[in-house]
Amino acid sequence: MLETLLYPNSIAVIGASKSPGKVGYEILSNLVKGGFEGEIVPVNPKADEILGLKCYPDIREYDGKIDCSVISVPTVSVKDAVRNSIIAGVGSIIVITAGFKETGPEGAELEREIAQMCRQANVRLMGPNVVGLINTFHKLNATFATEMPSRGGISIISQSGAMVSAILDWAAAHNIGLAKLISMGNKADLNEVDFLEALGQDEETRVIISYLESIDSGDEFVKMAELVANKKPVVVLKVGTTVAGGKAASSHTGSLAGADIAYGAAFARSGVIRALTFEALLDAGIAFSMQPIPKGNRVAVLTNAGGPGIMAADAVENYGMKVARLSEETRCELQKNLPAAASVGNPIDVLGDASAECYARAVQIAQSDNDIDAIVALLSPQAMTAPIDTARAVARVADGSKPILLSFLGGRAVQPAREELLRLGLPNYFAPERAVRALKAMVDYASWRQRPPRIVTRYPVNRRRVERIINRQHKLNLREIGEVGAKEILKAYDFHVPDGKVARTSAEAVQIAERLGFPVVMKIVSPDIIHKSDFDGVRVNLGTPGTVRDAFDLMMLRIKQRAPQADLKGVLVEKMAEKGIEVILGMSRDPQFGPMLMFGLGGIFVEVMKDVTFHLAPITADEAMQMLVGTRSYALLKGARGQSGVDMESIAAGLQRISQLVTDFPEIVELDINPLIVGHVGKEAVVADARMSLRELKK
Repeated sequence: MLETLLYPNSIAVIGASKSPGKVGYEILSNLVKGGFEGEIVPVNPKADEILGLKCYPDIREYDGKIDCSVISVPTVSVKDAVRNSIIAGVGSIIVITAGFKETGPEGAELEREIAQMCRQANVRLMGPNVVGLINTFHKLNATFATEMPSRGGISIISQSGAMVSAILDWAAAHNIGLAKLISMGNKADLNEVDFLEALGQDEETRVIISYLESIDSGDEFVKMAELVANKKPVVVLKVGTTVAGGKAASSHTGSLAGADIAYGAAFARSGVIRALTFEALLDAGIAFSMQPIPKGNRVAVLTNAGGPGIMAADAVENYGMKVARLSEETRCELQKNLPAAASVGNPIDVLGDASAECYARAVQIAQSDNDIDAIVALLSPQAMTAPIDTARAVARVADGSKPILLSFLGGRAVQPAREELLRLGLPNYFAPERAVRALKAMVDYASWRQRPPRIVTRYPVNRRRVERIINRQHKLNLREIGEVGAKEILKAYDFHVPDGKVARTSAEAVQIAERLGFPVVMKIVSPDIIHKSDFDGVRVNLGTPGTVRDAFDLMMLRIKQRAPQADLKGVLVEKMAEKGIEVILGMSRDPQFGPMLMFGLGGIFVEVMKDVTFHLAPITADEAMQMLVGTRSYALLKGARGQSGVDMESIAAGLQRISQLVTDFPEIVELDINPLIVGHVGKEAVVADARMSLRELKK
């Protein structure tokens, strides 16, 4: 719970200053002005008193218990200040000072040293390079930022000090209440996982919003975020995700699975709501802190003007929610209580001259409709409207049964009403689309909370067979597992692989083809050739002994010309699979979050359109099916325009088997089944081609 950090009874400021404008002065001043009720201990060897408080030359000279020390001294003096704080018996330390790992190797070494000192003493360290910490419910403002914000349900975790200052200024400008505000800085000790855990247990926090530039431990983050999200919403703006990992991926999955995809998959798995902009982060925070979680995605739009109502209705559908179908009872009640010319469809148009009471009645009626999960109420300023009265009337009838988000459009005419709405606990947004986007965050969170229990199926498999293949690769110092070895592994996990055998001569190729039965497919086998088609190493639909013989000879000749250094093991001759829809199943192991599974249609859909979905392993049957539903081409799988659909259960089962395989064998870092040929329901899916890559062995 980080008691000595978030709820200290006594706090020392090492580097307290008498000079306004200096960091040490502003921190001390904020503690005093914020009304901190515990003991405040300024530390400065050149002063006897600061702001009416007795000043000590050294923290060790204070005769009493100090829970937390805030250090704001030059970088070269930080180590001594940390050591003295530990000797004084503090439970936690906040290092405001910058000049550590963000400046280079020397700063990084100094940061490592102070973190090690704290770990050895069992003292928690926040920072260095932070703005500080605010707990409004404890009257604690240990920052050099601005005045103390009012109390509220939003708690903030930020890796950027500048964003902390911006959020404080935003909160002050809109009178938004905060619970906790935490600046993490360099995260030498305490990081996002620690603060998520603390805020997850904090009764004063209704929603956690976070600005993150990095996540130190992906696996720990996912576990903690999922634990916390089961109690309260977590909204994250993650920046710095446009550059993928340094290695050049050799598989389709690896090339498509960049850093941003990994974070998206991790957030979806753990229930974190992802904000794509700073504005969306704050908008969602207001909505979650002030309104109840919706039960579903059916939205009623209430407006006094047609245009804004249409904008909101469009936004509702564009964000994947539903414009609610009003019950007959609701429509009758609206007709009875609204002007005759009002529209009682959805949007509900109460007309431009609608009174405050007219709005209130419409809200009450919509609230009582069981087919409505949320309300978006809009007001356009007209000569006849009374914005402040309307705000108060809506707040009076809001019963907390379903979320109500408002958008009072305009500027000067509605500004007092906007302030009144926030004071009354109703979120207001400058545009209908922003209100709907915030509602979408709430709907997504509600959907995640309503998800079925996560039950991961374990299939009976032959692990020892896979172990033997991987050990063989390691002995040969080969990281790439080509088609033959990859198919052996997949067969051990109960995938259906066509009958086939490697031929080393054209005569062998003919014998194998005649035994399998025509038509056959032939593919080059070489540890040095990953993408066979690039070297003209694939021949399909070979129907006679002659075509097999000619294909073998021509293939070997051309590949020797194109890749003279390649070690050619022969040609794989396989029974030609029946036609079906080609899909790709894959896995790329992210260094932060572990194995990410991929699904998409084959061919142009993956190469050009990149119509793929990702999910972190291990996955459940429901999550596997959601991967299919998440593609734009899902309609083709279901069957479009009279075409019969494919066996989607077999695809979902394939994803689950890959999930089990890569969880069982963490040395597999990339995997592609491309294509998996899928037919109608009841027809077995066939692995037409596959490859895998292993982690490089440590020497």
